[in-house]
Amino acid sequence: MTAARWWPLIALPLMVLLGLAVGAESTGIDDWFIRTGEEHPNLGWLLFFTAGVTQAIALAVGVAVAGYRRRGRLVLIMLVTPVVAIAAVRVAKPLFGRTKGAALAYPSGHTTLAVVVICLLVMLAGVTVWAVCSAVVAALLGMLGQSFTYHYFTDTVGGVLLGTALVSLAAWAAGLDRCQPRCDVDHSSG
Repeated sequence: MTAARWWPLIALPLMVLLGLAVGAESTGIDDWFIRTGEEHPNLGWLLFFTAGVTQAIALAVGVAVAGYRRRGRLVLIMLVTPVVAIAAVRVAKPLFGRTKGAALAYPSGHTTLAVVVICLLVMLAGVTVWAVCSAVVAALLGMLGQSFTYHYFTDTVGGVLLGTALVSLAAWAAGLDRCQPRCDVDHSSG
């Protein structure tokens, strides 16, 4: 878990730097996503991956499975981390002041929450190749959905940085590591 412990020290400053670098205006890559979304409105179906209902159902199933498996610490971070993510976005958005239309945009709250839920589900399933690949695909599709519709692409990148940092902090704070839950948690057997 060493990388997960250090990730917030990298991701959070990167999120701040990106937010300061893009400022209030759209970038070239943001403009491309906006044009593409306007030319192909059917790309809006990608919003499924960041929809509140999708996230709520996925999280509820994850909490139920973690509870069934008696993984109390994971249940706790699955309940607390999304709330912390929403609060963090609500604090960060006014600080950056970036808007799209009349709404504050940076970092994307939908993307942040989706990434948090997806990462928590990976922790539940186990950090395996199939789980990580599935999570990356789902997160990318969610980023694209937001970038083609409601957000600038760079807003979604900020959301990914914030979401992954928060999950890493939650896993560290809860004392979870790669050997959870069936092996020697305190590593005292060798």
